[in-house]
Amino acid sequence: MRTAASLASWRARVWRGRILRGRVWRLRVARFLVVGAVNTLFGYGVFYMLLHAGQPPAAALALATVIGVAFNFLTTGRIVFDNRDPTRLWRFVAVYGVVFLLNAFLLEGARRLGLGAALAQLMLTAPCVFLSYRLNRALVFSDRQEVRHS
Repeated sequence: MRTAASLASWRARVWRGRILRGRVWRLRVARFLVVGAVNTLFGYGVFYMLLHAGQPPAAALALATVIGVAFNFLTTGRIVFDNRDPTRLWRFVAVYGVVFLLNAFLLEGARRLGLGAALAQLMLTAPCVFLSYRLNRALVFSDRQEVRHS
């Protein structure tokens, strides 16, 4: 049986753990948002350079997307989730494929409801970023996977 003092000590440890996990989560989300902004600038920069190097827009977009996803994997893995395991690339690509398909589906639905594409995409950005973070956290850079593969 626990004494009142040991129960109070246990509760304090539980609350410290919860507070620490909350801080870690907020820091990770903040890093995810900053890295996302850097990734967006990088991807657009590659697209812009390829376009001005004479590539047709579709080819520039395709190549910039491939290079951008590889760059995003490195920055997201290293800076956000502190993970450098290259075997997770395919799961990372799959997550972005799922987010893209859902985004495209919702964008088309919003347009059918009469919203303009720019406004609709602006409204969908936050939910897609949140979904991307949650899927990457759960399926690509999960701590549980690190324990299993160690």
